[in-house]
Amino acid sequence: MTDTNGHIKHFVLDTNVLLHNPNALFMFADNEVVIPFEVIEELDTFKTNNDDLGRNARTVIRHLDRLREAGDLSQGVPVEQTHGRVRVILDEDQKLCPGLTANTPDNRIICCAFNLLRQGKTVVFISKDINARIKSDTLGITTEDFEAQKVDFERLYTGWREVPVSGDVIDTLFRDKQLKFALPGISANEFVLLKDENDPSHSALTRYKSDSDTIVPVRPRRSPIFGILPRNLQQTMALDLLLDDSIRLVTLIGSAGTGKTLLALAAGMVKTLNEQIYQKLLCARPIMPLGRDIGYLPGNKDQKLTAWMQPIFDNMSYLLSNRLSAESGPSRTPLSTVEQRIKHLLDSGQVVLEPLTYIRGRSIPHQFMIVDEAQNLTPHEVKTIASRVGEATKLVLTGDATQIDNPYLDSSSNGLSYLVERLKGKPIIGHITLIRSERSELASLVADSL
Repeated sequence: MTDTNGHIKHFVLDTNVLLHNPNALFMFADNEVVIPFEVIEELDTFKTNNDDLGRNARTVIRHLDRLREAGDLSQGVPVEQTHGRVRVILDEDQKLCPGLTANTPDNRIICCAFNLLRQGKTVVFISKDINARIKSDTLGITTEDFEAQKVDFERLYTGWREVPVSGDVIDTLFRDKQLKFALPGISANEFVLLKDENDPSHSALTRYKSDSDTIVPVRPRRSPIFGILPRNLQQTMALDLLLDDSIRLVTLIGSAGTGKTLLALAAGMVKTLNEQIYQKLLCARPIMPLGRDIGYLPGNKDQKLTAWMQPIFDNMSYLLSNRLSAESGPSRTPLSTVEQRIKHLLDSGQVVLEPLTYIRGRSIPHQFMIVDEAQNLTPHEVKTIASRVGEATKLVLTGDATQIDNPYLDSSSNGLSYLVERLKGKPIIGHITLIRSERSELASLVADSL
């Protein structure tokens, strides 16, 4: 790829791009990927970390080492799969660029791109750091975010659509229990709400079955699912996917209070404890509240996890308290308090709570696995987690793509959004975007107004 003048483009990569995706070295086609020497120094500070940043740093270093064996990195080494090349630049001129007075790693990386620009090169600076992009753009450098593995969040697949039809179509659907219905761009397991054009109260909720190319009615839930019933249309759709054993991966996106975690836990507890379809219910969350690692908390692993897993405990307590309130008299078990039941489930191993730190390298068969707060994961991390799923395991990812704690992710580049868009339409995949908050009247008011 060249610019309009036929010149090769030189993509200068910031450290955060390589820490986000170590394969970014090979994602710029037949151009030159430039790695400032300062980036190598920064990778060196991360390489000993026992987390995903450390693993990604080590992967980049191994990539560069293999390239080094094939040629001189300072002159540029050809990359066979892209027909481009990778070059490491040691900028001997240590003078900072005009306006960048602080001698910081970020400024030195930006100056590397600026010096290439002064040499007449066609330069594009790639960074996930917004401030670095602002500074480099001010210097006249073409600047971009790392666009690979990004989706358009405003047009993200929601998992459902509403279609106006004649009343006869709805009557035929209920009579035949299925309907051939042509809809452009419909995906497997997408929900379709059919509404009578003349009578809005005459409607039918359906799900598209790709194997038969038909839509089939979704039966409303009349009995509670571990003590709860869906409160709105999207929750009904979500439970239909969560309780369908043929769906192996479910993604739920929604703002606070829409019921993502509660629905996933209720379905998981029914399938694990009541129906015994799965051996365990595994709940995991990324350790990223405000960027602090789990090691900063006192106590052993279980004591530390109590703080990070409190949202899971809260939802479990709500579900179990609903079950307890439904029991009375002689039917009450010796485990008659919520705390006792939770402790029993954890001690028996039927419910397992773990940070995602311990997921890598494992194979997880015959489990109902919930990953909460998945919007804080990169696409690479989501791929790593999903690849751990073993035989007969169901994976549920939940999150709010508008509330992200990872400084280098946003609603379009996080792993949850990326997964939704890339896997839509697969027969064993289902997704729902939940809209309405059901936590409380106050929570709904705040979600809508603030």
